[in-house]
Amino acid sequence: MKYLELQNGMKVSQLAFGCMRISDMSVTDFTELVKEALKEGVNFFDHADIYGGGKSEKLFGEVLKQNPELRKEMIIQSKCGIRRGEHVGYFDFSKEHIINSVNQSIERMNCEYLDVLVLHRPDTLADPKEIAEAFDELEASGKVKAFGVSNMNPMQMELLQKACKQKLMFNQLQLSPVHSLMMTQGLFTNMKESQSIDHDGSILDYCRLHDVTIQPWSIMQASWEEGTFLNNLDYQKLNDTLDMYAKKYDVSKSAVVIAWFLRHPANFQPIFGTTSVNHLREMCAGCNVELSREEWYHIYIDAIGHALP
Repeated sequence: MKYLELQNGMKVSQLAFGCMRISDMSVTDFTELVKEALKEGVNFFDHADIYGGGKSEKLFGEVLKQNPELRKEMIIQSKCGIRRGEHVGYFDFSKEHIINSVNQSIERMNCEYLDVLVLHRPDTLADPKEIAEAFDELEASGKVKAFGVSNMNPMQMELLQKACKQKLMFNQLQLSPVHSLMMTQGLFTNMKESQSIDHDGSILDYCRLHDVTIQPWSIMQASWEEGTFLNNLDYQKLNDTLDMYAKKYDVSKSAVVIAWFLRHPANFQPIFGTTSVNHLREMCAGCNVELSREEWYHIYIDAIGHALP
C-alpha cells in the first residue's frame, strides 16, 4: 500500500474504503472485510451520516465495539449536510446540524472522535462564519481532528477557507476514466472545442496548488443510471483496453483502474466501495502497478472516445 503524508502529520493510505453500501452486511462478514482492508494496508474509512440512513455507521460501530483495538489502526472520516425532509431532500450546513451530525456519527460508530469531517456537497444557504463556529467547537472539544469538503469548486472553497482557521484538507469529487472533466478541460485550454468548457473552476489545479487531497468517488461508475463501466457493453472499447493491461500486469481490470488514478501526480486518494474480500484484494493490487504515460493516455482516450487536441 502507498501512503500520503499530509500537512497535519496524518499518514493516510492512498486508497480509502468507502462505506456507502455496507449497511446490509452482517457484523461477522463486515468484520472480516475490515480486518482484510487493514491487512492490505488500507487505514482510511469513509462514511456519511446518510449512508444506509445511518445503518452503515452503526454497523461500523458494532465492529469497533467487538474489536476496540482496531480503532488505533484507523482513520475515520464522515460527512454531513445532506438531509431528507418531509417533502424534499435539502442541504444543511447550519452550526446546529453540523454539530448534531458529528455527535450522532460518533455515537453510532462507538468512537470518541472523527479523524476527518467533510461537508457533503455545497449548501447555497451556508454561512461560512457559522460553519467556522461549528468547526472551532468540534476541534476544541476533540471530536474532529481535520476538515474537508466535497463537490466544491475553488471559489466555494476560498469563501469557506476565509472564515475557517482550520485548513480544508480534502475535496471529495466525482472522477473516473469516463468522468474526467477536470482533466479534459485542462488539455483543451484555449481551444474552440466543447471540451475546453470549464465546468469546475479548474478545481484540479486549485487543489494541487493548495495541497488539498482530492478523493475521487464513483471511481468504477459510468453513471448512477448505468452502474459500473466494468464489463458494460456500452463501454466495450474501454473494457478491451483495461483487459489488455490487466493481462500484461497479471491483475484485474479493477486494479488497472486503481493504477490509472495513482499514476497521476495529483496524489489522488480514490475511494473504493466493496462488500467482497476478493474484490478488495484485487483493487489493492493496483497499488503495485505503475502505468506508463502512453498506457495512462490509452485508457483515458478509450474511456469515452476522448480525442486529444
